[in-house]
Amino acid sequence: MLAVILSGGSGTRLWPLSREAYPKQFLPVVSDETLLAETIDRGLTLDGKARVMAITNEEHRFVVAAHLQAQAPERTAGIILEPVGRNTAPAIALAALSAAEENPEELLLVMPSDHVLKNLDAFRQAVSQGAEAARAGKLVTFGIVPSAPHTGYGYIKAGQAHEGFNDVAAFVEKPDEETARRYLEEGDYFWNSGMFLFRADRYLEELESQQPEMIDACRAAWKERNTDMDFTRVGSDAFKACPDNSVDYAVMEKTRDAVVVPLDAGWSDVGSWSALWDIQPHDGNNNVCRGDVITEDVSGSYIHSEGRLIAALGITDHVIVETDDVVLVADRNRVQDVKKLVAQVRDQGRHEHRFHKKVHRPWGTYEGIAMGGRFQVKRITVNPGASLSLQKHHHRAEHWVVVKGTATVNRGDEVLLLTEDQSTYIPLGITHRLTNPGVIPLELIEVQTGSYLGEDDIVRFEDTYNRV
Repeated sequence: MLAVILSGGSGTRLWPLSREAYPKQFLPVVSDETLLAETIDRGLTLDGKARVMAITNEEHRFVVAAHLQAQAPERTAGIILEPVGRNTAPAIALAALSAAEENPEELLLVMPSDHVLKNLDAFRQAVSQGAEAARAGKLVTFGIVPSAPHTGYGYIKAGQAHEGFNDVAAFVEKPDEETARRYLEEGDYFWNSGMFLFRADRYLEELESQQPEMIDACRAAWKERNTDMDFTRVGSDAFKACPDNSVDYAVMEKTRDAVVVPLDAGWSDVGSWSALWDIQPHDGNNNVCRGDVITEDVSGSYIHSEGRLIAALGITDHVIVETDDVVLVADRNRVQDVKKLVAQVRDQGRHEHRFHKKVHRPWGTYEGIAMGGRFQVKRITVNPGASLSLQKHHHRAEHWVVVKGTATVNRGDEVLLLTEDQSTYIPLGITHRLTNPGVIPLELIEVQTGSYLGEDDIVRFEDTYNRV
């Protein structure tokens, strides 16, 4: 079995904790592990031979690769990069084309990277039941046994029962509350989980029948693929010509072989702050508090501190989320509208919708500490053995002070070795590179001075990570 993890979302509904450049699947929002790490573990524990493949994009590729290298170095089946997002149906087609080259009947277990499943035993049992149907040529979806009349999910109506699964009678759009209550009472409706299980060849056959333009574009893109380190890049122009559609609309609603396996495993798509409030333990006042939080006369609220103390008094049903650069305060019943705030941030030309204060890069991180007229101060961390690109700047000079670890600095024709408490100066226009030759993270303070301090003032000459 091949666990195919879809990791291309931007996670704006959990803003400001989740940002476009570092969305919720890379964050430990429920436990000490990130959602992606939990998903990888889920795939690996299916059996001792299960492999994991990820579908992601250029921006997130190194974070995904780091997760797989840490958790599944011997059982990774590859990372496929989409040049543009075209929804789930084409993404799964690429995984199926890859798997079919080795084994057309490979079972693909498709999982989003940002869901929560609390009961792994129940999940493994459901997958085992679905695998029998999938091997017989069925296209399996997993229907979540509903615990409430939720209006934020699509539903699946179960049809004729078989051993371990039901035929799919219908896929139903998100209902209003009255309709959702009726679904719950009738008992043969399930939440649509967005997880699927089928043979690679059966999925490709269905695309051939239902979406010929899509499969033609995916095949053309796959034919033009090239490899770069751990990544497979598909043909850009061909994939951009691919229709944009979800696997639900493109295949599952049209095929005659769709079946649903009930799943009752503490599932959540973590689609909002209220969803996080739902699935986490509550205190005696029905609050969920994470981080440095004190409350007085507060109930029904979700309060999350990333660093600073949050002190809340006399509120009910609120969401308060603190990060280094943003504080969100919202009515818990209005959190679906967080996207409207994100749109305002974007429209104002700000960057808080896209980046955290700490920005992740393939080589490590950088974090803004202070900024003023013609200067900027950053804390830079370089991973052991990692190196920044060989580069220069047209508009700024840089001063580096090593506070931890060892740095190798290429500065023009010079090569310097700096240890803790030592520093160097990079004049404007001088070609330079920073490398961590050690076995512990390198930490330094960078002071930039100049007329323009934007991140786009970089001319790269050589780059380990093949960035432009």
